[in-house]
Amino acid sequence: MEKLDPIASIQTLLKEGSDSAKILELVGPLQPYDVSEIIRQLDHQDQLALMRSLPTDVGAETLEYLEPEMQYRILHHLEPEVAKPLLQEMSSDTVVDLLLAIHPNQAAALKEWLPTAYRERIDTLMTFPENTAGSLASVDYIAVREGWTVRRTLEHIRKVAKEADVVTYAYVVDAQGRLLDVVSLRELILADPETRLSELVTHDVISVGAYTDQEEAARILAQYGFLALPVVDNDDRLIGVITVESLFDVVEEEATEDFYRLGGSEPLAESYFRTPVRVLYRKRIIWLLVLFVAQAYTSTVLRHFEDTLSQVVALTFFIPLLIGTGGNTGSQTVTTLVRGLAVGEIGFKDLSRVVGRELLTGTLLGLTLAVATWIRAYILGVSVELAPVVAVTALFIVVWASLVAAVLPLLLHRLRLDPAVVSGPFITTVVDGTGLFMYFTIAKMLLGL
Repeated sequence: MEKLDPIASIQTLLKEGSDSAKILELVGPLQPYDVSEIIRQLDHQDQLALMRSLPTDVGAETLEYLEPEMQYRILHHLEPEVAKPLLQEMSSDTVVDLLLAIHPNQAAALKEWLPTAYRERIDTLMTFPENTAGSLASVDYIAVREGWTVRRTLEHIRKVAKEADVVTYAYVVDAQGRLLDVVSLRELILADPETRLSELVTHDVISVGAYTDQEEAARILAQYGFLALPVVDNDDRLIGVITVESLFDVVEEEATEDFYRLGGSEPLAESYFRTPVRVLYRKRIIWLLVLFVAQAYTSTVLRHFEDTLSQVVALTFFIPLLIGTGGNTGSQTVTTLVRGLAVGEIGFKDLSRVVGRELLTGTLLGLTLAVATWIRAYILGVSVELAPVVAVTALFIVVWASLVAAVLPLLLHRLRLDPAVVSGPFITTVVDGTGLFMYFTIAKMLLGL
């Protein structure tokens, strides 16, 4: 109810044709994100009227929280004298996302509103593939020269800070635009005003290439605790910076993709309710068909051991228990390793260590579950000869599931494939068939069938 009151009040003011002062009095205390949520719930004409009432800097930041299609629709229908400053005030990485999301002709029209030098830098950012550091970079940074004094550098920062996404750092470049180092505002404030930046520069700069995967860039940013990360081309020329706010979105996006794939589905490009049912069907059916084909192996195993089952019908009592245990073990292992790979804790070089740890862990888990399975067999009142079969099988299946789930993610990571595709359902399907084969083979050996 509280959220509807300002919306209703704004709608009333807009319909009455109230001046901007009254509208600003109502929305002024709100954050740009809150204003963007209000805009989403207004009709198109009210959206335009509200945007006209906002100061340019507030309006631009508000637009950044909207989807590219809505951004374009608002900018396109606003008067050019209102829309142009808004577009120019938006952060460059947001502008790039907008231009890439709309039709090329629409993008070309919007780019005409940008200053020539700025447009050229935007064009450069648009050439980098999606999900790379270059595609996330912003050109709204503070660049300085190593020959400048601290006094001149601080004066320059005061002049351009309003247009910069990050004022915490100044990026020292040479005459060719190559990145030499990064100096923090704290260093500059504490240094003698007549000290030249060349005396502060260490040339020990942390940066990423434009084609670096966005997930790797996020990992580096988190590892060093930076607020922004410089992005360079193959010649070490500075092309932009990635802010920590941009990489928050990357972390959320990558985590969301992993969750989807761990569940055996493809990630959604839009929110759940904005995604048509046909898209939900398309995202899920491929994996379901793959898993269906793989699961057919289970039926083949059962048919192969049909005679064994007919001789000891009680074997069927434990099939769901055993294959379920193997699948659960594999899902636990693969989830742990996918997370470790995502945050850089584990790499292919650690394969032998991971296998050793998971074999030991799997053996301990298997022994515990073997005892639990023996007790379960005793409670069911099956024959004395059958209980060891089920217990030994539980041990072998758990160890086997741990081994498979440990190796596959690392192999896929080595092949530069997403290890999350080794999802819980996929591991479960693999372990089901092989687990049944183990079960009946052990039964034939121990029972002399």
